[in-house]
Amino acid sequence: MAVTAIVKYMGPRVPPAEAAFLRYLLGLVFLFPMLSSVRTARLSRRQWGLFALRGIFHTAGVILWFFAMTRIPIAEVTAMNYLAPIYVTIGAAIFLGERFAARRIAAVLIALIGAAVILRPGFRVIEEGHVSMLFAAIVFAGSYLLAKIMADEVKATVVVAMLSIFVTIGLAPFALADWVTPSLRDLGLLFAVACFATAGHYTMTLAFASAPVTVTQPITFLQLVWAVLLGALVFAEPVDIWVIMGGGLILASITFITWREAMLRHKKFKPTTPVTKS
Repeated sequence: MAVTAIVKYMGPRVPPAEAAFLRYLLGLVFLFPMLSSVRTARLSRRQWGLFALRGIFHTAGVILWFFAMTRIPIAEVTAMNYLAPIYVTIGAAIFLGERFAARRIAAVLIALIGAAVILRPGFRVIEEGHVSMLFAAIVFAGSYLLAKIMADEVKATVVVAMLSIFVTIGLAPFALADWVTPSLRDLGLLFAVACFATAGHYTMTLAFASAPVTVTQPITFLQLVWAVLLGALVFAEPVDIWVIMGGGLILASITFITWREAMLRHKKFKPTTPVTKS
């Protein structure tokens, strides 16, 4: 939530594309330990193409997310960001040939109902920030699907490093097109965003390594709780019960899909005959 708070605090003073570019540019300092893995990776033309495509998707998602953060409440950005795993599920069925069982379809429908609860079309004004987050979740899902493909082929450090490099390059022309000279204070805040984002990715990886996703996934609901509290206490944003309810529906569907996949994997690798000690 520190990343969200800092970006929200900065507001529209620095254009979204420029803020995103500076965040990734300043974050390149964390890539130095990964450079050896990148240098030794022998990437094929196809892999370079997929990394570039992922960079395009993620670049669009980052710009849209930064834009939304300056336009709508933190809680709404957080809740709508939960849609990305749902789009990943749909994309995996369409592009990766994964089975789309009835339970998954029901979970996806529940998540879409959750999005409708948050947006409440016809009962409230749908702002630019809401539309931005809807598209952000879609392109982020595309990025995650490509990451899933590449993670099976190259080291994780290469996947992370290539994303940072391509997104920095992809954001550069958008940042230069609407450049506003940032103050030292703005640069310091964006470097803090890069630090917190890197720390968040690292601790998330540690969590996934030490506990099953069926345990860690529901805990992500705390992000929405912190977002509501942060918005209310720091930015004087009203607490919207509909956002909490909608976010809860989306996260419940994600948790169900995660739990179901974990059960299927467990069943797949469970020995079919008793294992005896020799």
